[in-house]
Amino acid sequence: MAFKVVKPGLSTTIQDLGRPGYFHLGIPEGGAMDRFAMRVANMLVGNDEAEAGLEAVFMGPELTFEDDTLVAVTGGEMPIMVDGEPRESWSSFVVKAGQTLSFGFLKSGARIYIAFGGGIDTPSALGSRSTYPIGALGGVEGRAIAADDVIPVGKSKGMTERTLDKALLAPVDTPVSLRVLPGLYWHRLTPASQAQFFADEWTVAPEADRMGYRFRGGAPMEFVEREQPFGAGSDPSNIVDGCYSYGSIQVPGGQEPIVLHRDAVSGGGYFTLGAVISADMDLIGQLQPNTKVRFVEVTMEQALAARTARRERLDKIRAALG
Repeated sequence: MAFKVVKPGLSTTIQDLGRPGYFHLGIPEGGAMDRFAMRVANMLVGNDEAEAGLEAVFMGPELTFEDDTLVAVTGGEMPIMVDGEPRESWSSFVVKAGQTLSFGFLKSGARIYIAFGGGIDTPSALGSRSTYPIGALGGVEGRAIAADDVIPVGKSKGMTERTLDKALLAPVDTPVSLRVLPGLYWHRLTPASQAQFFADEWTVAPEADRMGYRFRGGAPMEFVEREQPFGAGSDPSNIVDGCYSYGSIQVPGGQEPIVLHRDAVSGGGYFTLGAVISADMDLIGQLQPNTKVRFVEVTMEQALAARTARRERLDKIRAALG
């Protein structure tokens, strides 16, 4: 079983839930930017949640199918069509052999996820099919899909169509709230600057991709006076070197926060003021440039509670979809 790429869209890559275990070697976990949407797409077509599908940014691909295939589309809202006939998002539907799956203009969100019954069956690299273009790992020869690619699909477990009750999806605030756990270098900011970071409204910058999301519009940060450490740069945002956790917020020059995402580097010479909690990282992957955002300080207990609530929401969806 396979499908052929007629048009690849703007940036469409094969992604699964990533390749953990290599971060200490400088290879990020990668995988879907919105893991929740990827998981649910796989549930809708009866796959294991870790199967590979497509992640399309801002513009969907056009695909033709060699065989009858069960397909589901989740994530951002984008009109879905099979031979020009509309289909619903957060639902699975059969695309028959010879038919074409295509998409209209994006209405909300930033990324859609397309799952196929049986999962994409390209070769894995370090235990994952996820595309990591910088390292030329996974995907199709380590790159995004391109016109005329023929993508193999595994054997489906069935052709049962399912629909998710969208009431099971988490509501999104306006402006968007991103919860932050202050971290190892939080003390480098003055108390006034710490408070201002959470008081300001920030805007997603155009520089927002799989490596990280940049935010603008807040006040420049003020640092506590220090003696420049040996080996660090003279800018007060410089450190000798540190490890970056997934979700870390680095602020080069104290000007514009960057939330490090799926394909980010594992360390560097900029301080990090903390990290966006894991429960909110999927949401970042759906933010368009110019979206208004506020960062909200939380405790470790609140972060763990949010993670538990996210797991419980997924459990409810698993139960609903059978």
